[in-house]
Amino acid sequence: MPDEQMAASGSAPVPAGGAASGPQVPSAPPRPLDPIDRSIMRLLQADGRASIRSVAEQVHVSRANAYARINRLIDDGVIRGFTARVNHERAGQGASAYITLKIVQNSWRTVREKLRELPGAAHIALVSGDFDVLLLVHTPDNRTLRELVLTRLQAIPEVLSTRTLLVFEETDLLDPAREAGGAGPALPEE
Repeated sequence: MPDEQMAASGSAPVPAGGAASGPQVPSAPPRPLDPIDRSIMRLLQADGRASIRSVAEQVHVSRANAYARINRLIDDGVIRGFTARVNHERAGQGASAYITLKIVQNSWRTVREKLRELPGAAHIALVSGDFDVLLLVHTPDNRTLRELVLTRLQAIPEVLSTRTLLVFEETDLLDPAREAGGAGPALPEE
């Protein structure tokens, strides 16, 4: 595979959803990241399809150095995969909500597995505070969202209560084109 395409595909297969199915803990302690590593991460977060050549030029290192650094970041588990950022409304999922859940103590692992199976579940977090879990979902419409909450979520025995916060508008902070008024990321260089 040409090195220009490596950043677009990653060095290892990534399961559907863009991330590994479980937490990946490298055996060695994490290596410290230098400013070049952090710049590479920011560039790839903004455009996961960026070519090695483009990344190398923007961080002022050779292509071989950029390639080695990206592979090290992947091998160390710093970069977990490459995904597409989706406009959910244009993809037919016009209703989004954050749902807070209070759950039975010590049931996190069970609840997490059940939440992963929910259609439209995009992000799950165990948190501290007035509730235990924060869930982000995207559904085609409010009726589907209502069914998800009232039928699916509240049927999970370990879920004690839920609160639904509708999302009226989202701004992707990792999308530089939105801030600059551009059309989005360019295709990888050949």
